[in-house]
Amino acid sequence: MESVTFIHWCLDNLNYWTITLLMTIESSFIPFPSEVVVPPAAYKAAVYGNMNVYLVVFFATLGANIGALINYYIAFFLGRPIVYKFANSRLGHMCLIDEAKVKRAEEYFDKNGAISTLVGRLIPAVRQLISIPAGLAKMKLSTFLLYTTIGAGIWNSILAAIGYYLSTVPGINTPEELSARITEYSHELTYIILGLVIFVVGFLIFKGTRKNKTT
Repeated sequence: MESVTFIHWCLDNLNYWTITLLMTIESSFIPFPSEVVVPPAAYKAAVYGNMNVYLVVFFATLGANIGALINYYIAFFLGRPIVYKFANSRLGHMCLIDEAKVKRAEEYFDKNGAISTLVGRLIPAVRQLISIPAGLAKMKLSTFLLYTTIGAGIWNSILAAIGYYLSTVPGINTPEELSARITEYSHELTYIILGLVIFVVGFLIFKGTRKNKTT
């Protein structure tokens, strides 16, 4: 289903439960862009008033957590050989997963540690898969959920802010126009977020290195 058609469907059918379901799917091993769920939901909340934008963020984050837990527990219980075997299978490729993507997520986790489950939620192509290396490393569940909730909450808040803002922009009268604006703002914010992530990670590394030198 192309994004414009899907956004049209969202404007007609989204509610808190479908938001939760779609974001669960988005955050699990069947990824699709959260940009086609949260901004239209926030736009719908602002324009039609039948939903609350804060609850849109809450249920989107709830769904993201459920999806992340699916990946976490699959990796936790099945282990690395089975996960990589699935990534190399035809079914894995149908789910847009391959060995390179899983390996990239695992290398990112190994490099950045537990904080990667927070930061990784903000990075495209890593966001949906960062839960897998957390499960493989048997990361403490409470820590995993804390960082996942914060990261997913930040990302969903940004997407909701885009949708809410677009409700005030004149000239958006069709799903095609809404889709184009969502894509435009999402791409711009992705670059900004990546810049902030690089800065924060660099600062934490610098701070940790400096602390080690003084001890």
